[in-house]
Amino acid sequence: MAQETENTVWNCPFDYAEALEFDPTLRRIMTEEPVARIRLPYGEGEAWLVTRYEDVRTVTTDRRFSRHAIVGRDFPRMTPEPIVQDEAINVMDPPANSRLRSLVSKAFAPKQVERMRTRTQHVVDELLDRMVEDGAPGDLMENLASPLPLTTICEVLDIPEDERAQLRHYARTMMNTSLDNKDNAIRAKAEMREYFTELTARRRQDPGEDLISALATARVGDEVLDEKELTVMAMVLLITGQDTTTYEIANLSYTLLTRPKELAMLRQHPEALPQAIEEMLRFIPFRKGVGIPRVALEDVELSGVTIRAGDIVHVSYLTANRDGEKFDRPDELDFSREGTSHMTFGWGGHHCLGAPLAITELQSALGTLLRRFPELRLAKPAEEIRWNTTSIWRYPLALPVVW
Repeated sequence: MAQETENTVWNCPFDYAEALEFDPTLRRIMTEEPVARIRLPYGEGEAWLVTRYEDVRTVTTDRRFSRHAIVGRDFPRMTPEPIVQDEAINVMDPPANSRLRSLVSKAFAPKQVERMRTRTQHVVDELLDRMVEDGAPGDLMENLASPLPLTTICEVLDIPEDERAQLRHYARTMMNTSLDNKDNAIRAKAEMREYFTELTARRRQDPGEDLISALATARVGDEVLDEKELTVMAMVLLITGQDTTTYEIANLSYTLLTRPKELAMLRQHPEALPQAIEEMLRFIPFRKGVGIPRVALEDVELSGVTIRAGDIVHVSYLTANRDGEKFDRPDELDFSREGTSHMTFGWGGHHCLGAPLAITELQSALGTLLRRFPELRLAKPAEEIRWNTTSIWRYPLALPVVW
């Protein structure tokens, strides 16, 4: 029978930033109240937080939960200004979401992905050559993690080199959780949108070999992306295609460099890298708190708790990845682990479209580091590494290494 009791409301700043340790507030919620009422730093009212793997899967696949219903609402969130655009694919429900995904997937056809893989490896080699030329110690964040995804996605989108730094600045400003950053975030969002409106219009008129042109010319039957959809999709690819992968390259590198046993195993068995990357993606708390919520369209029961129609519902992919009912020894990093899929790239109709490119970059970056630098190690004690505290993402500000 569903609970009808008054739930405790958890105050969730989700500001925990101790290296890559798991957020103790999230751990308490997943242990004590797997479907909990929470209050977030920004937005109106309260929300539900769903933490169990199976419940997260339900919320992300069941059409009784709608992302589109958040449009126009001041929903509870992590940032002063919502990052998401109202017309973006990540706030669409089926069938609109399905239509766009099928069009975008055309741009990620095997030929395009293989072209990305070749270019990614070339960029990795160039960046690491430069790091070697500059001499040890080097900073993996500055020399590899930061420039690689930005360079790769900008080349894939064919964005001129002298415009890339400004676009990165826009993206980082939008991800900042500080209240005094709100006006800057609003301005950055508008300026980035204006940039991509002009760029996508040019590519529509004169398409090339880049990903935006592929999106502009993609067809499923008579369906094509309209101007607004194309603009927002290009923005989403730029934001998700560079910042998040930058942080994951740094986080996975840090994890390996602070775990000698696992690092030695991969050096001895480099063919195990793809599986090891999947396990690190499951294990590492890659962000703080939660992302884009959904709205319950009718009363739904989850784990014995009734969520009412109209309620805002957040899910935690972080806690789903640590659910003991799905993963044996969930708090252990085990490179031999096989089986249940992690949720780091999301789930269901909003699974990250750029995941193939992200995996390609992670495999290329880490595989090349392992191959080229058999003595690679941190240049300072792990406890001296400084971590970002103002973004929704978890990552080291610098990762000094010697080889």
